[in-house]
Amino acid sequence: MTALRRAGCLFPLLWLAMSSSSASAVTAGTFVESGNTLVSAMMMFLGNEENVYILDKAEGNKAQVAGHPAWGSVWNMDTHETEVMDVRTNVFCASGMHLPNGSFVTFGGNGAVGVGGNTGSQVGMDGQGAWDATYGDFDGRKAIRMINPCRKTDNFNAPACQWFDDPTVLAMKRNRWYSTAEPTGEGQIVIIGGFVAGGYVNRNVPNIDPEFEGGAADCTYEYFPAKSTEPQAFKFLIQTSGLNAYAHTFLMPSGKMFVQANVSTVLWDHDNNIETPLPDMPGGVVRVYPASGAAALLPLRPENNYNPTVIFCGGQDMPEGHWGDYAFPTVNTWEFPASKDCQRIAPEPEGGKAVAYEQDDDMPEGRTMTQFIALPDGKLLLVNGALNGTAGYSQQTGIVKSYADMPFGESLASGPTLTPALYDPKAAKGKRWSTEGLSTSKIPRMYHSTAILLADGSVLIAGSNPNVDVNITTIYPTEYRIEIFYPPYFSKTRPVPTGAPKTISYGGPSFDMVIPASSYSGSTNEAAESAEVIITRGGFTTHAMNMGQRMLQLNNTYTVNKNGSITLHVAQAPPNANLFQPGPALLFVNVHGVPSNGSYVIVGNGQIGPQPTAAASTLPASVRLDSASGSASGSGSNSSDSEESGMSMGLIIGIAAGGAALLLLVGIVFVCMRRRKAAAKPPSYQMSTSPPGGYNMKTAADSSSFVPMNQSNDSRAWAAHPNESTASFNSAPYRDDPRGGDPYGSQANLTQHQHGYGNQNAYGQQPHRY
Repeated sequence: MTALRRAGCLFPLLWLAMSSSSASAVTAGTFVESGNTLVSAMMMFLGNEENVYILDKAEGNKAQVAGHPAWGSVWNMDTHETEVMDVRTNVFCASGMHLPNGSFVTFGGNGAVGVGGNTGSQVGMDGQGAWDATYGDFDGRKAIRMINPCRKTDNFNAPACQWFDDPTVLAMKRNRWYSTAEPTGEGQIVIIGGFVAGGYVNRNVPNIDPEFEGGAADCTYEYFPAKSTEPQAFKFLIQTSGLNAYAHTFLMPSGKMFVQANVSTVLWDHDNNIETPLPDMPGGVVRVYPASGAAALLPLRPENNYNPTVIFCGGQDMPEGHWGDYAFPTVNTWEFPASKDCQRIAPEPEGGKAVAYEQDDDMPEGRTMTQFIALPDGKLLLVNGALNGTAGYSQQTGIVKSYADMPFGESLASGPTLTPALYDPKAAKGKRWSTEGLSTSKIPRMYHSTAILLADGSVLIAGSNPNVDVNITTIYPTEYRIEIFYPPYFSKTRPVPTGAPKTISYGGPSFDMVIPASSYSGSTNEAAESAEVIITRGGFTTHAMNMGQRMLQLNNTYTVNKNGSITLHVAQAPPNANLFQPGPALLFVNVHGVPSNGSYVIVGNGQIGPQPTAAASTLPASVRLDSASGSASGSGSNSSDSEESGMSMGLIIGIAAGGAALLLLVGIVFVCMRRRKAAAKPPSYQMSTSPPGGYNMKTAADSSSFVPMNQSNDSRAWAAHPNESTASFNSAPYRDDPRGGDPYGSQANLTQHQHGYGNQNAYGQQPHRY
């Protein structure tokens, strides 16, 4: 990557050349293999307009870093190169979210493991791995990991560009595996629920202890930055016991959260821990893990008064008794077709309407482990998954007792769905789904697959590993190949706007952007009328969901200029930070439904706390071009000269884009891995006691008070947040007992199976670990 950094002056030129028309460089509607993740992409997020950060569970990847297998990497969008990153704790099934300044944070994970997913060589007080001598991973169940996403102009080897991962300095109050993270309008993050030590579903059978499950479940929630109060029980998680992992959660305009798990739904005032029950999911279809249906917030637009609607599609409607317990399902799940049912719901409807689920168009086919990606043109892309079964992996079920008899290896699903589908929320009912012009991938994307929107409007797709450890010989192997999917708009002339801001505020003065005549085709007046400006964020993607994903259209008017260019007068975000929480986003301009490249922006002031608001932006009236006089007016169409200029320049830039793509392809290289012999005994974390970017924290020896910080996006200087209490780390970090008794007494009834840690079989692996 060093040589490519030296050529940094070339990339802006290539980026501009590629932005107007990509038809010569790629084929719209197709998948293109684009490198190697080096670690299996169980989790991903877009750090900025250049880099995607990738996380895996601690496992035996060939790529090495700091003397142990890597389970973190970063992929560059310009070069398609990947570099390994050092992550010290086991990130298996963590949650994650952005912070207001553009940093990212992940929460929880699994205990330390070794080869074959076995418990780490050093065991903690609760029987889970504290550290492993072979893989070098530490217990990640309380870990809070942070990173400041860097750019190619930064020093990637500097501490400010690396993961901060030290639970002796920064940790949650509870162990959490499969928790959910959702930000508030102030940029705080609510961390919800989770397993204590993992399993297939979060319950024992019979389920006589739905709140604690003998110490295996945690039905509480807590905050980051931490509050002084202890985590409180969230009764909804107790009600949905078993099928409550990775609960689908969306912040509403009121500041309350819409939460869905099992077949139940609730509107939740997290500040006061008050729940308002909403209707159950129709048809008994489960959408959360391991059913893993797709869920997304539909675009927030002026035309819908920014009132949120949530859509759910796919998942599983198996009978309740089929789900089993922590150990494995009672049935052969791969024999059960996934649901193709879709439902919409507006959790806070206007006009006094009752909250109700609304039947939507069925998907073209049933899917489990499938996810929605919000595209900048307002449509939703559905990718990944399988026709049958569920997420999770196992070496047996309640019917098949031997791994040798498992027909799909450890996978609990079958029939990969390889053709994506597009959902148009604006289309008439009955016409919302389409697969026209979309090619079929050659790579099954099963359990632990991910997808994220890139800054050029394409979609990065990676991951898939329904196996306890790295396995490249089974039917659905550990997958490292990257694909980029190019949506249909890549065949169209792409707008190339100028004037994008670096920040978006909540209300306040508008700003202008200019669309040159060279970057659209057709009538100038019609192009101006179709133009829209949107901000979107892809969120943190894992387990067929994108935590924090949402899209909002900014109000705009326009002025058509005599030279054929279009000036857009753009409003700031509505003065309610609950609609689009503070943090990083991409800003796109659409013309005739075709998006530009995205510009990286920060929404809000970059700090955790109440966001400054102002009155909604006042916009001037739109002005069309009068074709007869060539002057601006309220009507008329563009002259033919402007139209021809737009089309010819678009063709020239499109040809340039083809050359640019060739140059980039020739330049792709892979980085060499450093190998160092692992230490024979548990190492220290050997990290600074300060998180990246200059946290001003107390030392690890004084763990009574650690204050998460705020960061200025420009200076990268961190300052203490004065209004937040501190997160503490237990002096016995591997002990966890939600009911507060003796660490062995209250958990004495927990078997290995109840934790999802079965006895080893002839393969040297554990039969059910999820």
